[in-house]
Amino acid sequence: MANIGYLQIIRKCNQRCLFCSNPDNNKLLSFKIGKKYITDFIKNNYEGVILTGGEPTLHPELADYIIFSKDKEIEPRIITNGQKTADIEYLKSLKDKGLSILHLSLHSINPKVQNFLSQNQDSFKNLIRTLYNARKLKLNVNINCVINKLNAVELDKFILFIIKKYPEIKHFVFNNLDPEMNRVQDNLFLIPRFKSFKFSLSKALYYLKKNNKTFRVERVPLCYMIDYAEFSTETRKIVKAEERTILFLDNRRKKKYDRQNFFEYNKFPVCENCSLNKICAGLYSCKYNDKNELIPQQKNPNKIIKRILGDGKKT
Repeated sequence: MANIGYLQIIRKCNQRCLFCSNPDNNKLLSFKIGKKYITDFIKNNYEGVILTGGEPTLHPELADYIIFSKDKEIEPRIITNGQKTADIEYLKSLKDKGLSILHLSLHSINPKVQNFLSQNQDSFKNLIRTLYNARKLKLNVNINCVINKLNAVELDKFILFIIKKYPEIKHFVFNNLDPEMNRVQDNLFLIPRFKSFKFSLSKALYYLKKNNKTFRVERVPLCYMIDYAEFSTETRKIVKAEERTILFLDNRRKKKYDRQNFFEYNKFPVCENCSLNKICAGLYSCKYNDKNELIPQQKNPNKIIKRILGDGKKT
């Protein structure tokens, strides 16, 4: 099993993304306390730790986190907006400490859209600089993209751009926007309909598979990625009985330290008529996602399960 732990080590950021689910609250997880959580991951046979935020590159002890994780043989990664890492010397310092994978948050290849979504006029420019730096340093990069109303119809173009310009990038994650968190409440116009991105997402996943890339999709019911059901993060974890643990630096959630081994969201009567019901997470938000968009399927779930269990690839 490929279990991964997530640590929010800081809740400060140098951007103000309109759909941010973990905005600033000025909290910081000291390395002294944080390394205890990493030790817990190791005891539970986790294979990696993802340092996130906020923006983890703003944490003054980020290097200590990376060194400790590397020494303990648990793979350290960071999820970053790519602003500080546009400085190649800074990025090199993280690699020299043992950083192996950079999860880069890039949401559009249109500079105006990327800059607007992040509320930072230098965002796209710095992201491209980070990609250049990572290539020069031979640092592995994964791309994280939040599906929203402004990029919903361009996901295929987004992927073609990355494949052409940065063929060394091997892994991609599409996260459908979380409509119930923080800043999204002030920007509800960003919530996409499933139908708005069904076509472009399908084409994007086709291009990824054709070019031998690995990829995952989160918060999208299987009826909107039916030909790529085995690439749903939730479905994979349901089938493989995996878990993940996340430490939250806020008071919004019932659990600050959430060990998650249940990946089902909301189901409706229409889901009972779907052959994929038992391996589909369902509808993420009852309030903002439309249950009338759900479409029962009659595809054989055993074939999907077999592909997931037989591909040998980690989540």
